[in-house]
Amino acid sequence: MLAVVTDSTCDLPPETARSLGLRVVPLHVLIGERSFLDWQDIDPDAVYDHQRRGGAVTTAPAGQEAFGALYRELLATHDGVVSIHLSGELSGTVRHARAAADALNAGERVRVIDSGLASLPLAEAVIAARDAVWKGGDVEAAHAAVRRVGEEALAEFTVPTLEYLRRGGRLSRAQELVGNMLGLRPILRFDGGRLRPVRRVKAEAALRDILAGMEERFGREPVAVTVGHAGRDPIRLAELKAALGASGLNVTRGRVQLLGPAIGAHVGPGTCALMARPHEG
Repeated sequence: MLAVVTDSTCDLPPETARSLGLRVVPLHVLIGERSFLDWQDIDPDAVYDHQRRGGAVTTAPAGQEAFGALYRELLATHDGVVSIHLSGELSGTVRHARAAADALNAGERVRVIDSGLASLPLAEAVIAARDAVWKGGDVEAAHAAVRRVGEEALAEFTVPTLEYLRRGGRLSRAQELVGNMLGLRPILRFDGGRLRPVRRVKAEAALRDILAGMEERFGREPVAVTVGHAGRDPIRLAELKAALGASGLNVTRGRVQLLGPAIGAHVGPGTCALMARPHEG
């Protein structure tokens, strides 16, 4: 059997990852002089509350040592390891994973994959790889499952405020000011491993715009949909679910996911995301 490893930016809560048989290496969330392990030492809402109070939050990649220790442990009990991580364009995490694999001289027993993704689509890719492995698939089957998610899934994010994108260097102060004056918000999508704005719409129309794009892409084809939100806001989550239910999408599987501390550090509280991909059954 192959072991499946990922990192904490998949935003699967630790108990969910354990139930799926996944091993997760955490990134580091930095607040002031303190460093926290993503999802382990700090809750997502603690990050969002800190940001709302005006505090700064940054992140650092998972280290080579953490990957090395985990790979050694897993290779003692498994035939090999498939290690699937957030985009190398966003973090040095996948580079550290590859360095750890190289240091072990394990050859093809450890395959490190740069998914080009993060958060909701990374979780979908990791779950797809895990399903392939549990059905008896080899490393190539797991890698193919990751690629298929990247090709099939449509995942888009939008933010209620431009402040955190500007803090993270994804917008200039001038772009933030203009966007606020016009009431525009970006719709963000993974492209070439980076989360890029693909269009700008009025803030109040952002959710409807994302859903309209999904309806155009998938029509009445059965789809699996994941709803993501930065913060445990039951009212906003109810609004997102209601909008999804009122859409023309043929949803045959649904999941709700909280955006975690490391992802939230860069997008800020209130960010929401929707992801859809074809689903049989």
